Amino acid sequence: MSSQPVLTLYLDDVVRLRRHHPCGGFDWTIDRLGADIGLRCSTCGRRVLVARSALERRIVDFVRRGDGAPGTPGPAA
Repeated sequence: MSSQPVLTLYLDDVVRLRRHHPCGGFDWTIDRLGADIGLRCSTCGRRVLVARSALERRIVDFVRRGDGAPGTPGPAA
């Protein structure tokens, strides 16, 4: 077991991964949360499922934080 805390992810986060997709894109949008994380390539739209533990190792940076992240505006009243 790793002693690192679980990385907090939100729907619609845009993350940059270490290796590029075959289409050439590095940025992915998170569209499903759980034990497996659903990602959609921002360049070509391909959808993949990645284990949360593998994704946490591959993330280099957050390009944009999604809805629900601290500091993002909530839904309009």
